Amino acid sequence: MGPYKNLEEYNLEITDEVKMRYRSIITEIGEDVEREGLLKTPERAAKAMLFLTQGYKQDAVEILEGAIFKESYDDMVIIKDIELYSLCEHHMLPFFGKAHIAYIPDGQIVGLSKIPRVVDIFARRLQVQERLTHDILECLNDTLKPKGVAVVIEASHMCMMMRGIQKQNSVTTTSGFRGQFEKIETRSEFLKLISSDLS
Repeated sequence: MGPYKNLEEYNLEITDEVKMRYRSIITEIGEDVEREGLLKTPERAAKAMLFLTQGYKQDAVEILEGAIFKESYDDMVIIKDIELYSLCEHHMLPFFGKAHIAYIPDGQIVGLSKIPRVVDIFARRLQVQERLTHDILECLNDTLKPKGVAVVIEASHMCMMMRGIQKQNSVTTTSGFRGQFEKIETRSEFLKLISSDLS
């Protein structure tokens, strides 16, 4: 599946296989899969799972490389409050929140819409928040070759909220910094900007 393929187009053969597995799961937990409200649930669940994991079939580097432009701008570029939704690989329950990303160009910039797309590509996989942060950071650093990259993710995890410890208001923050953002003054400027309301 290419990066711009309609998100509602699914591999029907895989969908049928996944659908049958969901049908079995519903039966195993004690439900009647023939009940009216559940008749189409296996198919819907299969399609939802394929949608939520479509990042495996998308190439973040290709997305970025298709929108890189030469530009002499060399100050910090920040995109904050990028919504993200992912699935925890330990329980396959959602985690969701925001990513804040900055880079300092070194002779080239990237179309702004591509950075949220990179977030989506890595989030639409079975993930842990730590690896998600690292994947986004390294992809941007390796592809754009900027003077620096910073990524901060703040997320709530349903595996903590619905099961286990059941803490409803906890937020997990992860961060990664490369290049000039490893300097305390640059990192501090970034953290100050993402926590302030400039409007």
